[in-house]
Amino acid sequence: MEIKITNNQILKVLEALSWIIFIGLCVEAGSIVVNTFISLFINPDGVQNFWKGKEYLSSLYQYDYGYFMVIAIIMCIVAVLKAIMFYLIVKLFLNKTLDFYTPFSLELRKFISKLSYLALGIGLFSKSGDEYSELFSKQGLQSANLQVLNLEGADVWLFMAVILFIISHIVKKGIDIQTENELTI
Repeated sequence: MEIKITNNQILKVLEALSWIIFIGLCVEAGSIVVNTFISLFINPDGVQNFWKGKEYLSSLYQYDYGYFMVIAIIMCIVAVLKAIMFYLIVKLFLNKTLDFYTPFSLELRKFISKLSYLALGIGLFSKSGDEYSELFSKQGLQSANLQVLNLEGADVWLFMAVILFIISHIVKKGIDIQTENELTI
């Protein structure tokens, strides 16, 4: 007995995974943004409500309010950019704008370009958060666990941005060839 997995089945699984990841990233981004807002403007004791990294963030808040604000804002930006990235992926599945009969389309190129810019932004902000927290460890504060702060993997995000940018230009060349072939026929 042979089990045959079709492309449609794989796409359905990928769509479901994208939804799960998107919802998780939205919850994470929302909690970081709300906790940051509460800690900065309403209740300074709200730093204890960060569900990840509260030890580092509370010691940073006690050390300097401005340093805490910068790290918290960088965490917010990175979390929101990740959520936006998966929003675009979920939106692609919902709108069904991807046509498999003409794979090289302007919509696909725009989609890949947006993903590359988002990955670049995540990489740059993660790297700046890493460098900024490294500054604190030189001043005697405890080292930040970048994984807990969700600022890890800046090099991976930058690498992904470059790869997506290259793929975007390959798709652009495919669009040009596809358009030329349609004009020839």
